[in-house]
Amino acid sequence: MRYDSDVLYRPPGEWKSYLLQCTIGCSYNKCTFCAMYKGKQFRIRSVEEILEDIDMARDYYGPGLRRVFLMDGDAVIMKTEDLLRILHKLYRTFPSLEKVTTYAGPRSTLAKSPEELRAIARAGAGTNNIPIDRCSENGIVVFNTPGANANAVKELVLAALLIASRDILGGAEWVQEQVHTPGVDLAAAVEKGKSAFAGPELYRKTLGVIGLGAIGALVCNIALELGMDVYGYDPFLSVEAALRLDRHVHVVKNVDELYRVSDYITIHIPYNNSTKDFINAESIAKMKGQVRILNLARGGLVNDDDMIQALESGRVARYVTDFPDEKIAVAAHVVALPHLGASTPESEENCARMAADQLKDYLLNGNIKNSVNLPNVAQEWSGISRVCLIHQNIPAMLTKITSILSKEGVNVENLTNKSKKDYAYTMVDLNSRIKDKVAEELRAIPGMIRVRVLNH
Repeated sequence: MRYDSDVLYRPPGEWKSYLLQCTIGCSYNKCTFCAMYKGKQFRIRSVEEILEDIDMARDYYGPGLRRVFLMDGDAVIMKTEDLLRILHKLYRTFPSLEKVTTYAGPRSTLAKSPEELRAIARAGAGTNNIPIDRCSENGIVVFNTPGANANAVKELVLAALLIASRDILGGAEWVQEQVHTPGVDLAAAVEKGKSAFAGPELYRKTLGVIGLGAIGALVCNIALELGMDVYGYDPFLSVEAALRLDRHVHVVKNVDELYRVSDYITIHIPYNNSTKDFINAESIAKMKGQVRILNLARGGLVNDDDMIQALESGRVARYVTDFPDEKIAVAAHVVALPHLGASTPESEENCARMAADQLKDYLLNGNIKNSVNLPNVAQEWSGISRVCLIHQNIPAMLTKITSILSKEGVNVENLTNKSKKDYAYTMVDLNSRIKDKVAEELRAIPGMIRVRVLNH
């Protein structure tokens, strides 16, 4: 196999995958949090070279290869027809192939035409790096994978709770300093210095959990097992989420009540305009003194300046964040982690499989599950053809759709329509195949965004 350097980057979950280099470096390469490709001049490798590499991989691995990762930073920027040539070659060469994955940037993804780009699936919960409005306007369904990485994040929250209580990391670093200092009696130094790293137990302390989705519910339940008293807050708590919660969790309707009683607070809500700086000076002022705060959700949920001030004053005893920047990472009493929340092979596999399953079901059957910009819609096949329509949520759309179908003498076997804010999704099962001109008439309806015809 041929690579441009000795240092290669891939996700943890791809450690068993054949690494096929399609691009050199990253097409964007301006992210402040990523230094992987800073020393590379971006270019796209020729398709002929890539196809030759696949033949080399066949000779090396044999036909039983199951996983491939397309690298470097952004293989999706390639021409769609070139990507398809590569994928077809891979699946022809390796009949046992189960998964092909890649890094992808939002800019190059959205540069595809609407016909090239029908859906985007985020292997994770957060979609703040995807321009949802642009996708909706172009009839591109955006999926996420809520809950797929929930266990991984839950386990990191457990570690963060312990780290926030006792200065475990500082103590371990201090021991290394002592052992490498000449003349130090390590056993004596440890006994003398250990008190500097002491802290409270979790048992019988109160944990406040903001956001009771898949992750928040798991955190609540495991904290109860640790003997903590648990308060939860979620203004959009669904019935499904409520059923996941242990009955001993105190669910409050006002977050101020949670602030008032909590010794520890962990936040698990999405980042958007309404949740930006959710934890700020005003909210911190309502909390108990010496509170310990965890943010393993999104960086923008906590105002860094307000948090630093609260740490300096002693109002907040410790802050653990999985989203450090240059300012917060060097502040006193901060434990800054390198975005480890979902960084497990199991989590990456779960997210990838869920994303792939959702995309497959949408592309083949028109069903939508876990979309952030369109309603969840699913129906069993009950006809020969299925028409899937994305349109604006405006009056008389269903009347116009069914009128066109009726005029052509097409019988509707089943119809489902749901809306989500400004957009709606309609699926119509028909007892016969429709002509291309009928599909064009549907596309011509004012407010219609995308029409797909699927045949059973």
